[in-house]
Amino acid sequence: MEKILRIFSKEYGNINQAALLLGVFAFFSQLLGLLRDRSFAHFIGPGPTLDIYYAAFRVPDLIFISVASLASITVLIPFILERMSGDKVTDEAKKYMSDIFSVFFVLMIFFSAIAYLLMPYLSSIITPGFTSEMQSRVVELSRIMLLSPILLGLSNIFGTVTQLFRKFFIYALSPIFYNLGIIAGIFSLYPSYGIYGLALGVILGAFLHFLIQALASAWSGFTPRFSWSINFSDIKRTVLVSLPRTLGLSANSLALLIIVAFASYEASGSISIFNLSLNLQAVPLGIIGLSYAVAAFPILTRSYSRGLMDEFKDHLKSAARAIIFWSLPITFLFIVLRAQIVRVILGSGFFSWENTRLVAASLAVFSISIVAQGLIALFARAFYARGNTRRPLVINLISSFLIILFSILFLYLFKNFLFPRYFIESLLKVSDLSGTEILMLPLAYSLGTIINFILLWFFIKKDFVKSEPFILKTFFQSLGASFFIGLISYLSLNVFASIFGTHTFWGIFLQGFLSGILGIAAGILVLYLLKNEELKDLSKTLHTKFWKVKVVAPPQEGL
Repeated sequence: MEKILRIFSKEYGNINQAALLLGVFAFFSQLLGLLRDRSFAHFIGPGPTLDIYYAAFRVPDLIFISVASLASITVLIPFILERMSGDKVTDEAKKYMSDIFSVFFVLMIFFSAIAYLLMPYLSSIITPGFTSEMQSRVVELSRIMLLSPILLGLSNIFGTVTQLFRKFFIYALSPIFYNLGIIAGIFSLYPSYGIYGLALGVILGAFLHFLIQALASAWSGFTPRFSWSINFSDIKRTVLVSLPRTLGLSANSLALLIIVAFASYEASGSISIFNLSLNLQAVPLGIIGLSYAVAAFPILTRSYSRGLMDEFKDHLKSAARAIIFWSLPITFLFIVLRAQIVRVILGSGFFSWENTRLVAASLAVFSISIVAQGLIALFARAFYARGNTRRPLVINLISSFLIILFSILFLYLFKNFLFPRYFIESLLKVSDLSGTEILMLPLAYSLGTIINFILLWFFIKKDFVKSEPFILKTFFQSLGASFFIGLISYLSLNVFASIFGTHTFWGIFLQGFLSGILGIAAGILVLYLLKNEELKDLSKTLHTKFWKVKVVAPPQEGL
């Protein structure tokens, strides 16, 4: 274990420095994801075609999370290091990788084949509100996309080697090429093959993702081959370590699958509205929450394994405060500038003003859980650092169940009682639009996520920091600054609207951009007057050569 920690510790310096550099990597990946979504919005727009496309993703994604994540990077690296001699690749390490490759390749083929045969029945479960013709399209697209979990699962295994030998640039290229494949499907294949071209674009992206990792693994000395004498005791150990985390991820994916089923009963384009806003709110999560969680994990593991609990708590507090410091202002900016953000990023082609308002309202509802999502990623890793995977699993199962329960409850209340509908529509300024029922699903997701955070926070306090000050001071300071950010941004919108207008791309962009800048400046001033510690740490970090810090690229899984 000490050898593992030494290797990890070489890759990380100060958490803030490492997280900042990881955030830069994540920013470019998220930027390409936004380009992908803009292409969907421009050429297709929310409607039956895009609904079918997003619905067809659910089963392949569930297979990837439920099977491929059993051989995740964070699990495989320690097992490989146990079988290596320093940085030298041994026959024992090669044999272990070949065993993992063989077993999980067969499993992915097996479950994908079962899903292929059962897809007509699964389609009626996933999209019960679709017409029979739309369900048939979901079946056809899902069957094509079943190649993607196989390719991405194998890429995940090869990616272990890429990280092990610190080929971070190559590792970071994979998600970029994955999105490029999807974008190529939109531009090159969709015009000729219609909706099937979108599915082929996903397969192209998955193949490029796999190819990069496979070549990098071969160059590093690992070329897994089919093994006929598998050491199943090693496979069993790997699965037992990974299973709780995989079950937690699967529960969340299953909750999203059921949300898609509920959305299939709503107005055409509802699934698209939900997914486009979900992807937008995931941008700050990927850049901030996951960056800090990934940067903190090896340091937390090292501190806990050495019995340095004060150091462990200091690192945990530092990362948690940083996530709050960055995420709360973004939450307020997303809520206030939601229409400008959505219109600038997605608003062209077949993406109408009504689509903009619905996605913007959905984004505002999702945004209330941005802080919670980032802290969940960190707190779960705090438990993983001490080898406790059970507690995050149980809490995630509870949260996923509540998301489903809240979805049913909120949809019922919204459709059958005037006050909830009137209140939500008036608050989000969508009273004159149809299809507002879809807003209940982001609300259910956000509330379930916030409860997940509260439960994790309770046990973090109980198990680690007890009665010591933790995040409240930073929370209230950041909340105060965020209030002024939102207020100044809101007031500035009205001023700049009369100057730039709201009928052109550049008018909307300048209105939102300048309003956001003024709001952020006001927030920084408030934090400066409050002598905020995180603002001081940020200033110190920016005055160092943080780009020279060696970091491990973040894993693909969310938690």
